[in-house]
Amino acid sequence: MRRIFTYTHSWIVILAAAIFMNFAFSSGVAYSQTDTTYLRLLKTKQTKSYFKSSLHLVLPPIKPAVISTQKVNVYKPDDKLLNNVQVFPNPVTDQINLKYDLSRYSNVTIKIVDVLGNDIATLFSQRVEPGEKTFSYPLNSKLSRGFYFVRIIAGTESVIKRISVL
Repeated sequence: MRRIFTYTHSWIVILAAAIFMNFAFSSGVAYSQTDTTYLRLLKTKQTKSYFKSSLHLVLPPIKPAVISTQKVNVYKPDDKLLNNVQVFPNPVTDQINLKYDLSRYSNVTIKIVDVLGNDIATLFSQRVEPGEKTFSYPLNSKLSRGFYFVRIIAGTESVIKRISVL
């Protein structure tokens, strides 16, 4: 009998403490949500309507004095990372030019692949910021005449363009 009473009594005390802390932290802090950001703002004036909105049980921040204003980009899974890939001039004689558009930060790798799928050369491999990018690479007789493919890999997406070298 004593164990059941102690177990029940301890849960009632924990629940009461959690509700009390929720009222204490929510009376001076307001949370607002925008499309891409959660902001924690201090209330400018105290209102007596805190009973209406204080039972949302939001956990207090780890550092109560810190206000976060950092934007977080939210993207849909159907958004394409790599857009508008162009390879010019085609046929290539001495220099290959690439133009592509990235929608967010990503690792970009540009490779030349032969018809059988073997990697011939890796032209570029770096982390790139979003925006429209251009890339030029001089061939200088590094490739023999024939058909090749330029493979541009950004994150998990890949675009392959055919080129012919004269």
